[in-house]
Amino acid sequence: MKISVAIPDSSLMEEPSQLDKAMKISQIARACSIFRVGTIYLYHEADGREKDMALLRTVLRFLETPQYLRRTMYRKMEELRFAGSLSPLKIPSHVQTTDPKKVKSGDIRDGLVVSVKGQKCVDVGFEQLIPYHGPEGEGRRVIVQFKEGFPKFSIKTVRRDEIKQYWGYEVKESSSLSNVLSSWESFVLFTSRRGKIVHKAQKYFQEIAGSNVLVVFGSPKRGVHEILGKSMTNIAKSQILNFFPDQATETVRLEEAILGTLSVLNVLARN
Repeated sequence: MKISVAIPDSSLMEEPSQLDKAMKISQIARACSIFRVGTIYLYHEADGREKDMALLRTVLRFLETPQYLRRTMYRKMEELRFAGSLSPLKIPSHVQTTDPKKVKSGDIRDGLVVSVKGQKCVDVGFEQLIPYHGPEGEGRRVIVQFKEGFPKFSIKTVRRDEIKQYWGYEVKESSSLSNVLSSWESFVLFTSRRGKIVHKAQKYFQEIAGSNVLVVFGSPKRGVHEILGKSMTNIAKSQILNFFPDQATETVRLEEAILGTLSVLNVLARN
């Protein structure tokens, strides 16, 4: 099962300070990385949340970027004021060797396309830039595989879906949840207290095994039913599930919902 998630721009509305918002985003990024989420869709849900959308987009992308590329890719900006306080993801793309002499044929790294005297190169975190002959322009992030390691460094570009190990998530924005769903062609799983209790949906998990699944979360003030209204009944290949039956707390916070939901899916996808 390949999982993507959809969360609203109102996700941060109950956090009192920018530090609290950044910490919540960090928890979301960690949960998504633990359970190999491929794409995080950010959808517009509440007016006046442009700053929160920008904060979500910027911090999520920053945390997913390998440390050796961050200084080049991200200038000093207000959204990253508390970036130094956030937990690192430590996913496979981040824990690469810093010693170029240890790079060997077959190794994969993230890189940034740069231009030096009119020649395109890739910065992969070493002092030495590597010639690049691909189609991406200056400033674009690429994934490269070494055809030859130290000291000659010959590379080719690879796609994220060609890499066997988890290589991080993408972040995409949408003007509404409806737009996200209209472009999604596979299974959709809505999380809701009003849904079927998850352990009663075994047949559904057998059906979606090995498929792409979009897990949709509502906002702190409105659930998915309130956000979508009657259009919710028109969405094919969808299921509404309750992952927290008999919850003792009045609400389940988004970062808790993501971690709990993906934990259950991680188990059920293997049964």
